This record gives sequence, C-alpha cells and structure tokens, in this order.
Amino acid sequence: MKRPAVFALSGFTLIEILVALAIVAVALAAGLRALNQSADNANQLKLRTLALWVAKNRLAEAQLLPELPPASVSQGQVTQAGIAFAWQQTISLTPNPAWRKIDIRVVETQTPNYELARLNSFLGIPPPSKPEEIR
Repeated sequence: MKRPAVFALSGFTLIEILVALAIVAVALAAGLRALNQSADNANQLKLRTLALWVAKNRLAEAQLLPELPPASVSQGQVTQAGIAFAWQQTISLTPNPAWRKIDIRVVETQTPNYELARLNSFLGIPPPSKPEEIR
C-alpha cells in the first residue's frame, strides 16, 4: 500500500515578511541619505575650489601691478564656470613700507553671508621693469 504524499509548506509568515520589509526600507533610506550627502559634499567642494580660483586670480592681478597699491577696500563680481561669485579685497599697510598685506574674501552671490574662500598674502615692491645689466 502506498502512502499518500504529504507536502509540508514551509514559508514565511506575514509578520516575518513585514519585519524583513521594514529592515529593507530602513537600509534603503539610509543609503539614499548617504548618497544625497555625498552629492551635496561634491557640490560644496566644487564651489570652494572655484571660489579659491577667484581669490588666486585676484591675488595674481594685484601681484602684476606696476607699483604697490595703496591701502584700500575694493569689491566686485566675477563668473567662474558659470557660477557668480562676489569678492572683497582689503589691502592694508604693514610696518615695512615695502610690503602690503592683502586679504581676499570670496562668497557666492546667492549666499553672501557664507564665505567660501579666504586668501591672505603679502605684496612686495615689484621688480624694475628694465633690469640693470650685470657687470
């Protein structure tokens, strides 16, 4: 005599499936948040790099002047890689009259209170335009 085949259904209960779905949902939410923060960090790094380029360009322009600039504060706007930046440049006197201190601050025009880059340096007396001959 043949015995009837008994099929044992071993599966997940509804509670187990709901717990598994909750764990997957939390993991996906955390992954999406990390991805979003990574994209924000990359954008912030791009802005700071471009702002530093703006500051370095301002410093290079000041270094190329034919004579030492007077103590002053100037500001302006420039577009770098399609993004508008505002800069403020402060030139101040130093105890040595042959030097000037220059401070350059760069912000994005949309967020003027959030400083993206600051560059401090010194300007010296430029070399003569025609160097004397060496004897």
